[in-house]
Amino acid sequence: MPECDNPLWPCAMTGAAACLAGFEGMAVVIHGSSGCYYYPTTLLHAPLHGTFILENEVIFGSEDRLQEVIWELGCTGKRIAVVTTCVPAILGEDIRSMLAGHDVILVDSPGFSGDVETGYANALAMLGPRVDPEARRVNIDGACLFDPFSRGNVQELLRMFSMASVPDGTVFCEDLLEKAGHASPYTIGTNDDFSSGVGRNLGGTLGFEEIRATFTNVGDTIEGADVGPVLSELQQQEERIVRACDKYLRRYDPPSAAIFAGCSYALFAAKTLRRYLDADICCVGSRNRVEEAPFPVVHTDGLPQVKELIQAHGPDLVLGSSFERAVSGDVAFCGIVPPLRGTVRLYPAPLAGINGTLSFIENVLNVCMDKKT
Repeated sequence: MPECDNPLWPCAMTGAAACLAGFEGMAVVIHGSSGCYYYPTTLLHAPLHGTFILENEVIFGSEDRLQEVIWELGCTGKRIAVVTTCVPAILGEDIRSMLAGHDVILVDSPGFSGDVETGYANALAMLGPRVDPEARRVNIDGACLFDPFSRGNVQELLRMFSMASVPDGTVFCEDLLEKAGHASPYTIGTNDDFSSGVGRNLGGTLGFEEIRATFTNVGDTIEGADVGPVLSELQQQEERIVRACDKYLRRYDPPSAAIFAGCSYALFAAKTLRRYLDADICCVGSRNRVEEAPFPVVHTDGLPQVKELIQAHGPDLVLGSSFERAVSGDVAFCGIVPPLRGTVRLYPAPLAGINGTLSFIENVLNVCMDKKT
């Protein structure tokens, strides 16, 4: 049996909840203990429901408690999804038989079945999104409630779509539930770690090079699209970034950076820092997959490993989560991956799109200069 061996990264149960809870019209039930309920609730900031099974349900079975919660939600008019956790999975309960009398989506996603991306993909597959070949729109992909930049990413892409006269399709996964069954044949991504695989992928939007290539592709594919305003703004804003970074480099040496995040965001950060600040990327610690890159990329699955990498390289700048901030000492820090504790986040800041790169560079320059004064 696989183990939950990456305490830095959420488990499959959280990923399944993140996928399903992003759709309006869905009621998500976490079938497990209180801890398995409160963890995704606090991380995703979404309304979830729980069975809160206790010792007696572990011994005598959890069917009565699950049935009670399902009946209570039946009057809401929402589609109900049940996400299993480790305890009922280990007990071997036949949850499918328990739910036979209900129209419920069952996602078997205990924590030991994989990480957050695995659960996200499994839940989306159970939801069964469908492409409407007549829909001449563009889906937005990679929106996951687990990602603190998700909502900002979606808003930024909707802004860019409006500039380019591109009609927006389904947002995976932060949209009306019924729109999952009428997706467009075309999709643009914001975070490849949470790719839906729905529709033809026209490209991503992390970094100016990727945005330029993607919207050029959109202009060649979508009838009536005018991507000129997007490409024009991209050029103008890139010139602003170059000026700001050149001003920094006239005063200070290029920073050395250690980056810890999901692979998609980590590589975006590394490429952007190298391109505009000539940064020395001393290490990239990926929470999930490892891709080939022009800098050292390793899989990180524990805080001791993260601490060892930071101490070994002695970077000027650390990007990551509250975990990295706790072990990086008095080093300039930027948060790009959850958890981000001890900070107030009200504005839906993006990391994707034109404003996402602007926001990222702005934050990096500010924290680096703050440590120089």
